[in-house]
Amino acid sequence: MSATSRELVYQTLNFENPIRAPRQLWPLPWASDHYPNELDKINKDFPPDFGGVNGHFHELAATQGDHFRKGRYVDAWGCVFENIADGIVGEVKDPLIKDWNTDISKVHVPREWLTADIDLINKDCDSMDTFIMADVCPRPFEQLQFLRGSENLYMDLADPPQAMLDFMKKMHSFYCEVLEMWAKTNVDALMFMDDWGSQQTLLIRPASWREIFKPMYRDYIQIAHNAGKKAFMHSDGNILSIYPDLIELGLDALNSQLFCMGVENLKSFAGKITFWGEIDRQHILPNGTTADVDAAVKLVYNNLWKSGGCVAQCEFGPGARPENVRQVFQSWDEISRA
Repeated sequence: MSATSRELVYQTLNFENPIRAPRQLWPLPWASDHYPNELDKINKDFPPDFGGVNGHFHELAATQGDHFRKGRYVDAWGCVFENIADGIVGEVKDPLIKDWNTDISKVHVPREWLTADIDLINKDCDSMDTFIMADVCPRPFEQLQFLRGSENLYMDLADPPQAMLDFMKKMHSFYCEVLEMWAKTNVDALMFMDDWGSQQTLLIRPASWREIFKPMYRDYIQIAHNAGKKAFMHSDGNILSIYPDLIELGLDALNSQLFCMGVENLKSFAGKITFWGEIDRQHILPNGTTADVDAAVKLVYNNLWKSGGCVAQCEFGPGARPENVRQVFQSWDEISRA
């Protein structure tokens, strides 16, 4: 008897020898703008094993604009993004917090996120056989950058002002509150994210990361596990130095740029965490051939698959060739079923 998508993901996370690697495609709006037919065909031929549910919120945060469209977008916290092109995310040019002692009052903590309808969420979860992710994603480091500006925040982290530390406690408490709410639903996993890596190394000193941010992630993971949920995280860049820390915390699955760090350098972590993708979107997906994609999938499988522990995931974003994105799932299906 074949496994459902939900069962397949759990088998992968638990290293229980699934019949194939579970699939998940991350298409940015750029993909649907440029390759709508190809995207539809990929999803039809390689159905995703992951799903999501809407929060059915009774109150909505007052955002403005579209995050992925050219122009101005205001997020739920009040940060203003300027986007110069459709299909991608813009940047904050004028941060809200110029002075921690005077500007925190400008920040809107989106408590509307706590008004989700649990009964409707559960009804949606129970109607699907995919592995369901919660409709929430704490991102403390990135949200601080949006509020303060990246350069300013890096300076702050060198010698944190007390007002910033106080705000971070407030933000973290709010994120925990939201995760606790979602942990009461029938979703399978909670997720959080922060892009921590440059092309070569961590964006801040690993010691500072461990002192300031690691305890936050410990709380997020414990909230998930205490409720019988899995904990997922996304982080771009070279984050090799904190992989052992995230494994120590009990993180179940991590989406990271494997090829930025070197797939072989991650081999010692195989069987200890699930590699939630990905296949190289910097070079192979936009510039490689389908043979290059096939070789990349085999490299990941041979180094990181341990009776599970890998998800066939990739991003369909700017520059990616649709035939290469398709090949990711074709190759994973072939090699993990062998």
